[in-house]
Amino acid sequence: MNNILVIDDDKELCTLIKRSVLSEDIEADFCTTGKEGLKQLKEKTYQLVILDVMLPGMDGFETLERIRTQSSLPILMFTSKNDSASKVRGLRAGADDYLTKPFDMDELIARIVSLIRRYTRFNGQDLTPQQLHFDGLDIDLESRSIVAINGIFELPPKEFDLLLFWAKEMG
Repeated sequence: MNNILVIDDDKELCTLIKRSVLSEDIEADFCTTGKEGLKQLKEKTYQLVILDVMLPGMDGFETLERIRTQSSLPILMFTSKNDSASKVRGLRAGADDYLTKPFDMDELIARIVSLIRRYTRFNGQDLTPQQLHFDGLDIDLESRSIVAINGIFELPPKEFDLLLFWAKEMG
């Protein structure tokens, strides 16, 4: 299971994110200040940090800079204003993605999943097999192709998903 840390002083939003990511098999911890966030990052392993720009005390930019001195975790920043100067500053300081509040929860979840997938693959932490062997077939999950005695085949998406389902169930 993946773990994310949400650093945002909006407790209601943190609770909503925590509930929403569970459907993707992701657990979320949250804290309301940058100082607390830095402390939690030392105590637990996370695959992603969501960081609000507007935080009491140490703001999101300073928190981001401190995280970057010790970690290359993906960081998704929130900002309340659609201000490109803030986005540019955050991205230059090491943020991996930016989302302006208010946002669509489905979009946030898609960005979280994408950033975690990219980070875990890049760092060799992706423990999911890239190939599945089933009844004389090698199913390549990355390229979505099938290697058989007669050669390499690409199936239409639905057929590939059905074959993959059966290979997982029967294999």
